[in-house]
Amino acid sequence: MSALVMTVTGYGWAAMQGLVNGMTMADVIGDGGGGDLPADGARNILLVGMDSRTDAQGNPLSEEMLAKLRAGVADGELNTDTLIFVHIPNDGSKAVAISLPRDSYVSIPGFGEHKINSAYARAKFAARAKLQEEGVTDPRELEVRSNQEGAKTLIATVEDLTGFTIDNYASINLLGFYDITKAIGGVDVCLKEPVSDPYSGANFEAGPQTISGFKALAFVRQRHGLLRGDLDRVVRQQVFMAGLARKVLSAGTLADPAKLNDLMDAIKKSVVVNQGWDVLGFAQQLRGLTGGQIQFRTIPVVDTEYETPEDGQAVQVDPDEVREFIQGLGGKPKDAKPQAPAPPASEITVDVLNGSNITGLAGSVSESLVGKGYVQGEVGNASPRSTTEVQVPEGQRAAGEKVAGDLGGEVEVEESPDVPAGHVQVLLGPDYSADQVASGGAAEPAMQPRTVPVAKQQQPSGEPEDPAITANGVTCVN
Repeated sequence: MSALVMTVTGYGWAAMQGLVNGMTMADVIGDGGGGDLPADGARNILLVGMDSRTDAQGNPLSEEMLAKLRAGVADGELNTDTLIFVHIPNDGSKAVAISLPRDSYVSIPGFGEHKINSAYARAKFAARAKLQEEGVTDPRELEVRSNQEGAKTLIATVEDLTGFTIDNYASINLLGFYDITKAIGGVDVCLKEPVSDPYSGANFEAGPQTISGFKALAFVRQRHGLLRGDLDRVVRQQVFMAGLARKVLSAGTLADPAKLNDLMDAIKKSVVVNQGWDVLGFAQQLRGLTGGQIQFRTIPVVDTEYETPEDGQAVQVDPDEVREFIQGLGGKPKDAKPQAPAPPASEITVDVLNGSNITGLAGSVSESLVGKGYVQGEVGNASPRSTTEVQVPEGQRAAGEKVAGDLGGEVEVEESPDVPAGHVQVLLGPDYSADQVASGGAAEPAMQPRTVPVAKQQQPSGEPEDPAITANGVTCVN
């Protein structure tokens, strides 16, 4: 999380060439992202706060340090506790940091629908198992290479959710957060009410106060006992980052060689950035940035108590609303791929995977589509899901819409890099009507009516929306 400030106030720390040379780099950005001046006019950065028990080089933290950090495994040691999408125009005139709640229920490429904070771990574990099968045994190599695959999948997940290409990536772990806050002498925060939470270790009086180390970690991790749960934790993180930016921008930090040295040491141990990022050049673009030009927002949510098929309660989000929200803040979505016309059914291989728990549904749907002239592909099971979706390769939306039309009803079509060329993948959910399969797709709507969940923890009616948080002044929060 602190990586945001290390990014948008980079001129203070990146001015030291030794820091850049000593940073840990990872090859995680695709061909479409990066560059000195991104073609879409702005740089989009994914910042990740990792609940990790290793340093940036893959070395395990000591038991003594884990105890200091209150880093028990119950909270999921590989989850991404903080996810922030940062949008910065190429002229460096402002920075908008948009929080993605960690429990947001999204589509994870290759793994189905799950909470977004599990994307990194799911891909990491899969990559680690594959590397071990290939004969890799060195623990440090396994850690670094599997982490890289975890980051790539997380980046792809955020790109799918936001509609924007990620140009740069930076992550920080628990140790880095602890060390960075200690190095700069703490961060000023303010609470509306006193809190005491045994889960996170948060124990604070009401009012303004300066926190660092494990107290700062507890402040940004608490969600139990807060009125809006994870959403209030997101606000906590935003005001903390605003305070961190204010502190790093201050002359007291930038002019203090000892503080800068401690800051650089902490970053080298615990921050990972994408390979090829010209950090020094980027820092020069941001030299005129002030606290008031750093703004913090949160994506819109539909339901904060959404019941998922296998992940418990999650935060439901609408990707279309998310994309519209970010565009309204000055963002420009990545250019759409050129779309090819739909080929005839005889040239489309359809894979049908059953995520509905309705026995035999995939076979019935596949048989029905073959009867309409399509080529039968894989027929099997998928991870449980709540809705039916058609997935196609990039640029092949027309083929997917053709299949969706023959399925009947309002089936969404999404592009996915995991679908082979010439294939269309049908992922069946319990909202698909088995009766429609028997009727050949023409008699009745294939989709049962969907119930629209009511947001249970949205902003209370009659109260204004929370104003945007900036790095000017200290905002009191729950």
